[in-house]
Amino acid sequence: MKILYGENDGSTVTFCLSGELDHHTAKKLRAEIDGEILLSRPAVVKLDFSDVTMMDSSGIGLILGRKQTAQSVGATVRVSGAVGEIGKIIRLSGLERLPGLTITEESEKR
Repeated sequence: MKILYGENDGSTVTFCLSGELDHHTAKKLRAEIDGEILLSRPAVVKLDFSDVTMMDSSGIGLILGRKQTAQSVGATVRVSGAVGEIGKIIRLSGLERLPGLTITEESEKR
């Protein structure tokens, strides 16, 4: 699992994730994403899952934790690229019902 790119335009930070997201890879991602959120204090944090090939429940934890970090700086979170099995896992978790969190199938990639 890696971040293909992280883009910061001042008010929005975008992370495009790639590869397998499991317990072993989530720890590194948490630290990297949280560090950028706390440093840049954006209004919106975007997590693009369109290149994630496999995700277990650690992905749900990754999203929830980044939502908490984002909220601590007054930001909202947008999860995009939630399609196929990844989208199914996210939808089954009920995350879309949480305030301050938006989930879409659209990709953030340009």
